[in-house]
Amino acid sequence: MPFEPQPYLSGALVDVRPLREEDFADLYAVASDPLIWEQHPARDRHRKDEFTRFFREALDSRGALAVIDRREGRLIGSSRYHGYDSERDEVEIGWTFLARSHWGGAYNKELKRLMLRHAFRFVGTVVFLVGADNVRSRRAVERIGGVLSGTQDDGGGAESLLYRIDSRAFAPS
Repeated sequence: MPFEPQPYLSGALVDVRPLREEDFADLYAVASDPLIWEQHPARDRHRKDEFTRFFREALDSRGALAVIDRREGRLIGSSRYHGYDSERDEVEIGWTFLARSHWGGAYNKELKRLMLRHAFRFVGTVVFLVGADNVRSRRAVERIGGVLSGTQDDGGGAESLLYRIDSRAFAPS
């Protein structure tokens, strides 16, 4: 069965669905907060021109997902599957950001658990690339079971920390 990079997923806090063109305004309203990007390698992604490029790449990736707060019914962020490799038995989860109103762990934890549970139906390993200075994201990946396993070029010339989660170590709770 081929990997499905844009599933519909649902949890107690969030719904996840494929990102759509018409999500731009709502997602930019979230992404325009400079504090979201202060530790990220792309610190200027809050600017409309930079976000527009990011959004276009997300749609073109065919793996981008919208994250909806179930209680409020509003878009609060996005994430993405990338680089599915059947031979290496892995896929990457990344490009995740959430509105600051939803920081603190519960929303990100549920989002990642939903995405991991889906990914592990197809692969044995999920990888995350995190900027070395992005302490918030590093901690978040470690809290969901990510194990630092080296460094890797992020595809844009920057060195990122490589985290892995193996399906055998994943506790889906």
